[in-house]
Amino acid sequence: MTRGGRVAGVHDHEAPLSAYRALVVTASNRASAGVYEDKGGPLIAEGLTRMGFDVDGPQVVPDGAPVEAALRAGVEAGYDAIVTTGGTGISPTDETPEVTRRVLEREIPGIPEAIRAYGREKVPTAALSRGLAGVAGGTLIVNLPGSTGGVRDGLAVLEPIIRHAVDQIRGGDHPRPS
Repeated sequence: MTRGGRVAGVHDHEAPLSAYRALVVTASNRASAGVYEDKGGPLIAEGLTRMGFDVDGPQVVPDGAPVEAALRAGVEAGYDAIVTTGGTGISPTDETPEVTRRVLEREIPGIPEAIRAYGREKVPTAALSRGLAGVAGGTLIVNLPGSTGGVRDGLAVLEPIIRHAVDQIRGGDHPRPS
C-alpha cells in the first residue's frame, strides 16, 4: 500500500496532510434547537484542519441517542477521528460519555485524563468533565467539553498526539531513532 508515493508503514506519521479525515459532532440540545449558535464545533473543525485533517462537520445534534447515531455513522463511514464537544458534564441531560462508551471497543483513558489535567490548571471545574476517548473500528473517538475553553484545552492536548494515534490505529509502527 502506498500513501503519497511511499510505502505505508513505519513512517505513516509523515503521511500527506490530506491522508487524515475527521468528523466533528456537537452534542447540544439547545444549539440543535437553534436556541444559540454552536461555537465549540467550529473551533474543533478549525483546529483539526490546522493539524492536517480533512474535516466534515460540525454536525449539531441533541445529546443522547442522536450522538450515538452520529458516532456509529462516522465509524461506518471510515473517519480516522471523530471529536465531539458537549454533553460531558454532570447535568441530568449530559449523556455523551454513556453513549460514547456503547460505541467504543477499546478505551484510551490517558487522553481524557490529560485533557482534564491540562484544563484543571486554569479552571478547577475541568475536573467535572466525564469525557471519554477510545477506538471503534478504525476510528479514534474523543469527547471534549462543551465550553470553548474546554475545546481549546482539548485541542492543545490532542495536537501533538492525534496523528500518531491515528497511525497506530492503522497499524503503523512507532518511529524508531536512527
